[in-house]
Amino acid sequence: MNALKIAATGMDAQQMRVEVIANNLANMNTTAYNARRAEFADLQYQQVQQAGTISASTGAMLPVGVQLGMGVRPAAVMMNVQQGALALTGGDLDIAIEGRGYIEVALPSGISGFTRDGALKMTGDGQIVTAEGFAIVPDITIPDGTRSISINAEGEVYAYFNDQVEAELLGQITLASFTNEAGLEAMGSNVYIETAASGAAQVGAAGTDGRGTFRQGYLEGSSVDAVREITQLIEAQRGYELNAKVITAADQMLGATTQIR
Repeated sequence: MNALKIAATGMDAQQMRVEVIANNLANMNTTAYNARRAEFADLQYQQVQQAGTISASTGAMLPVGVQLGMGVRPAAVMMNVQQGALALTGGDLDIAIEGRGYIEVALPSGISGFTRDGALKMTGDGQIVTAEGFAIVPDITIPDGTRSISINAEGEVYAYFNDQVEAELLGQITLASFTNEAGLEAMGSNVYIETAASGAAQVGAAGTDGRGTFRQGYLEGSSVDAVREITQLIEAQRGYELNAKVITAADQMLGATTQIR
């Protein structure tokens, strides 16, 4: 009897779905977090009687066949690239991305990472880094004596000094876009790296070639919808229970079979 194995795959699938939902809810306050969604596909089928074959008893062509499914498997965990709501912070180094794009950062491994977390900080040397200490690319350093920082929509960073009327341009924060953002590989710490599925990063100025723009003094919130996640959690829980009942029913049927004399 394959019902036991089939129901077991259903329980595994619902368990994975619950884990994805749990991670979404755990990150509902994470800056610029993109919610995930578990997707599944059916397993191969046992061809008991193939459609279109000739019946041995009647000689007629069978319009339909008999295909028995073998269960379900995880197909993907899809990242929802929908932008989260912007929250006002008032911080000079807090920037939110309105639209598509990622800030490029230099990872300790030497490869480039990409993030939408705009909660930038300043080191003791004046270097602009992320909250995890990754330097942004291109590198921008704030000189001593800076009174305030201004970042416009195009990512140009200006410094204001007490003894100067005009602001000094320090550099420009660029944005990277990808053909398939859902193909990026999450590394943790709000950082992604490019993959063959995402395509190579296309780096350019904000507001060009479909890239978004910056808004200083704001941070992008998580795209997690708590009501939707709770609803899906209930569905997953009930699906798990139904598959467990199938296992119970299959066990009772096997028990009845062994008692036949």
